[in-house]
Amino acid sequence: MPLKQSDRAHSPLTLGYSPCPNDTFIFYALVHNKIDTHGIGFREILLDVETLNRMALNSELDITKVSFHAYKHLKENYELLRSGGAMGRGCGPLVVARERTTIEGLKGKRIAVPGLMTTAFLLLRIYDPDLAGNVIAMPFNEIMGSVRDGLVDAGRIIHESRFTYPSYGLFEVIDLGKWWEGATGLPLPLGCIIARKELGQDKIKEIEVFLRKSVEYAFSHRLETRDYIRSHSQELDDRVIDSHIDLYVNEYSLDFGAEGLLAVEKLFKMA
Repeated sequence: MPLKQSDRAHSPLTLGYSPCPNDTFIFYALVHNKIDTHGIGFREILLDVETLNRMALNSELDITKVSFHAYKHLKENYELLRSGGAMGRGCGPLVVARERTTIEGLKGKRIAVPGLMTTAFLLLRIYDPDLAGNVIAMPFNEIMGSVRDGLVDAGRIIHESRFTYPSYGLFEVIDLGKWWEGATGLPLPLGCIIARKELGQDKIKEIEVFLRKSVEYAFSHRLETRDYIRSHSQELDDRVIDSHIDLYVNEYSLDFGAEGLLAVEKLFKMA
């Protein structure tokens, strides 16, 4: 149950993000008291992004990572923060299958997606609505195994799965991130950080500064973040973790900037 406003004033702010390496890297400094937060405390809640999407729809979190797809439905109660999100080039979700095929060959087939409120699912719908007619939502860490075992015909994979799907004997069908970049010329908006509007503009602006400082700290103290990241990651191989961070944490994580905001606007328009 969400806290009443009077209770929130005396409690740490709830901060939701995923256990994936890019998020734990970004928020390490903020939740380990490595930067001055002017007395504002944070209580981290690590869950998959689809669960965070649903919690935000119920206004259960003060600050949280959500999919841009979900944010489209959250604008009334939450403010978009310019720092801490996931956006970039060459980082789009992939469609993978057990056998070599084309994306057209998957029409009418069962395609697993990491949640119906994720940007991964939204991209599939934008690319071809016919592909979204027989989707099966499941936690992202179950998708590759389900494709390998024949429980579904294909899957939309995200996070570390981009680097490990060949070990499951799977084949890339299409990289919708590359398709997006070719169609728009813009970086792909995947996830963002939002804050409850009732926190007030002054506090929200402070939090935005803290987020940027947390990203900057992680960039300059990379090895220090390692144990925290590995304690939550699905994948323990340091090379995979580093590749994941390098792909999803970049200049747009510091600030979306004008180009990033244009990409968000384009995504919503195409949706």
